[in-house]
Amino acid sequence: MKHAAEKVVSAYATLDTPLGALLLGGDGSDVLLIGFPEGPNAVSPREGWVYDPGLYREARRQLADSFTGRRHGFDFPMRMIGTAFQKMVWEALLAIPFGVTRTYGAIAAEIGRPSAVRAVGAANGANPLPIVVPCHRLVSSTGGLIKFGGGLAAKRFLLDLENQARTS
Repeated sequence: MKHAAEKVVSAYATLDTPLGALLLGGDGSDVLLIGFPEGPNAVSPREGWVYDPGLYREARRQLADSFTGRRHGFDFPMRMIGTAFQKMVWEALLAIPFGVTRTYGAIAAEIGRPSAVRAVGAANGANPLPIVVPCHRLVSSTGGLIKFGGGLAAKRFLLDLENQARTS
């Protein structure tokens, strides 16, 4: 189990995307988890999770729109499950503008914990709502791509998509 939210998920739906079929898991009303089909944090359904293709329609619509470049933010029913520190990091990620990247060190400084760069990295890796909480916008201190739950190819795809949409 990579995300604390996996313990609370009871139902899921999927969305076909250019990155493969994303899994949207939740409690039947709020989305609690978005899982990639591949990569270090790949998510597959757990025993007891009920598949319902009609769930999370608004979330699936908004995510589909984001993959066309038409949507730059999200407002569907969701809930972040994590520690207070993780939530503080995730809120800082939400403040990163569309099409812009930040370093782990910049986020650590922004939340008032400049020496907590590694902890920011760990919180970023535990993000249960990737794409929505834009953990793909974090890069190394040299600007290079490192670590992404959906794999580096997915991270590059998302950053390129944002850059294309921002400059169009």
